[in-house]
Amino acid sequence: MTLNLDETATETVAGPRTLGFTTVQVHGADTTDLGYGARINPVYLSAGFVFEDFDQARDRFAGDDPGYVYSRINNPTNAAVERLVAELEGGAAATLVGSGQAAVTVAVLGIVQAGDHVLSAPSIYEGTRALFRHNLARFGVEVEFVDEPNDPEDWRRRVRPNTRLFYGEVIPNPKNDLIDLAAIAQVAHEHGSPFVVDATLATPYLVRPVDHGVDVVVHSTSKFLAGHGNAIGGVVIDAGRFDWAAHTDRYPHLAAPASGPGTPSFVEKFGGLAAFAYSRGAVASRLGPSLSPFNAFLLQQGLETLSLRVQRHSDNALTVARWLEQQPEVSSVDYAGLESHPQHDLAVRYLPRGAGSVFAFTLADGLDAARTVIDAVEIFTRMTHVGDVRSLILHPPTTTHSKLPAAERERAGIHPGLIRLSVGIEDVDDLLADLDRAFRVLRGERPPSLLARGGTAATTPAEGL
Repeated sequence: MTLNLDETATETVAGPRTLGFTTVQVHGADTTDLGYGARINPVYLSAGFVFEDFDQARDRFAGDDPGYVYSRINNPTNAAVERLVAELEGGAAATLVGSGQAAVTVAVLGIVQAGDHVLSAPSIYEGTRALFRHNLARFGVEVEFVDEPNDPEDWRRRVRPNTRLFYGEVIPNPKNDLIDLAAIAQVAHEHGSPFVVDATLATPYLVRPVDHGVDVVVHSTSKFLAGHGNAIGGVVIDAGRFDWAAHTDRYPHLAAPASGPGTPSFVEKFGGLAAFAYSRGAVASRLGPSLSPFNAFLLQQGLETLSLRVQRHSDNALTVARWLEQQPEVSSVDYAGLESHPQHDLAVRYLPRGAGSVFAFTLADGLDAARTVIDAVEIFTRMTHVGDVRSLILHPPTTTHSKLPAAERERAGIHPGLIRLSVGIEDVDDLLADLDRAFRVLRGERPPSLLARGGTAATTPAEGL
């Protein structure tokens, strides 16, 4: 199935029809294994898979037979969704894992080893920052954060002989301080290093990082890809084009025999997918962050409406951000879709369909004002999650970023009055009404509730039973 990101299908004499993004997201996980005529990819809730005979078992373990062995390693439900995500992202292959945090871990550990140096953009998810600063440090991997991520020279001057990976996020949470993907990818490749990005808040509908030189893309599928806040998961997508063969001295684990003395190396066997094959076969399968086939099934259901949801998310978010920008109590709105945002030019270049729906705004009166607004909303849900169809609200300084020292929060612009929104797909007029009511409470008013309250919901009688 050939994907056309512009949604405009074209017919060519030489090849098959090029399908639009939405068509692929609906049909890309179709499976030929429909023995009972099921229209959608079935859920294969089986830990293991039967071998027809002795030779088939041997061949599957040797990798000569592509069939299934054990669901920690591969599963037909997961495999169908992996093919779909890889196609939507423009990648060569994908691996589903148990969470977004697992996706980052598997992707990075497939490339680096003790003694290596990693360069990262400063604005990244706090769980990833903790992984880099503490867990990778215990493994002997040093992660350094650049000061000016959109200055290629800041990356260049920090490169060391042992630098092995560049890392960043497409839409950082919560400040929306976008990075120049193509510029960073160029510097990474100049120095023989792959560029890995977390594209969770963008999704392939808004931007495909591999089209701008990125080598590996990770997602927390729990967010926009699944969309409904019902299933934890993560995915690693590899573009399959980094020249590992030209850098075997820098990545010796990929040049060593893959299955013991005398066997081909990962580079010899998999070429541009050498690191992907290693991360899947030697990291994910051994550390075991497997994704349940049922969660893969739920992810597929979410993917089928991805473009429709994300477009609505982005449109709503821009409307909400513009409204917030007009409120006198708001000192700043950190949404890259606004012309006032410092990286708006990058949003225009990389995110022409919209800048996503997760962003922050800061109330001038600080912590008490943030508490008042968050406690006053009725439609926005107070919840530590993003990418849900529902609109969510949170106070990062006392939750997601609370473990950061105060000085670091200040440098990152995470001020006491900062509030993060994940704007959902509700009617935007209702979202504005909810925020307007919360701001009226902040101003000392006592506005009526937007929602009908009181009484206990009636139960449905079990008549006829």
